[in-house]
Amino acid sequence: MPAIDVLTKQKIKACLEVFIESKVQDYKSRKFPVFENAATHFGKKSKSGRLKPFHAAITPESIIRINAFERGFSISLGTTFEECARLIALDHHQHAERGYNVTGMVSQSAVSEIEHQIALYDRDAQDNIPKPSLTQMIAAVLAARRNDDLERHTVRADLYVLTRDGTHLFFEIKSPKPNKGQCFEVTRRILRFHLLMSQDRPDVRAYFAMAYNPYGPDRASYRWSIPQKYMPFADAVVIAQDFWILIGGPGTCQELLEIYHTVGKEKHKYILDALAFGF
Repeated sequence: MPAIDVLTKQKIKACLEVFIESKVQDYKSRKFPVFENAATHFGKKSKSGRLKPFHAAITPESIIRINAFERGFSISLGTTFEECARLIALDHHQHAERGYNVTGMVSQSAVSEIEHQIALYDRDAQDNIPKPSLTQMIAAVLAARRNDDLERHTVRADLYVLTRDGTHLFFEIKSPKPNKGQCFEVTRRILRFHLLMSQDRPDVRAYFAMAYNPYGPDRASYRWSIPQKYMPFADAVVIAQDFWILIGGPGTCQELLEIYHTVGKEKHKYILDALAFGF
């Protein structure tokens, strides 16, 4: 039995087609600097230091446009992972929602404990000594709650999934190469989800989700050291197939990749015609 339903595949395909078409139209209408002659070019200034006279002189405008499209396209492609995950999850779980807000009255002492846990984790990472586990951090935050200092707080998840057995899954779907600040921010959010839900694992499970692994096919091949140092990596991070299995079961990642490939093959001529030849 396939992991992705036939109708869901059609919805994902349509979503990707619209995404590509909107990006193509955006870059098709943009104005890019065109090299006219040396005298004109040397009259230009750039506050950001991006002038490349020899590149501009020899590179056709269509290539510049396609290169700019590829860079912007790659950055914004991550937004499609959230929608694909939502569509697939709807076939396998009770509920799935993007941009899901968790709001509640929580203890300020517990909110402060979250910051304390982040600071302790940073200190231990810098000192190269054993760091607390995610379970220990959650326990410390929940234990710090009081009833006389409540304030309303809201935390938004990139994706929320309520499984068929009633487990609450929260995902922050981010780049597979985060910096230190991003690692601490996601860890902070994970702890806030548990605080707002007033529940420990396994009833609530929050993750830093990476839709793909830039280093290889499995978790063992992942080599980016920053999240492994600056967040509880073993418990808080799901990578590539581990993430997609949580969403749709075994085989989901492979089937989804095939859909992306199909759309890419069908749309490649449209992209080239629109950006390189102006059709």
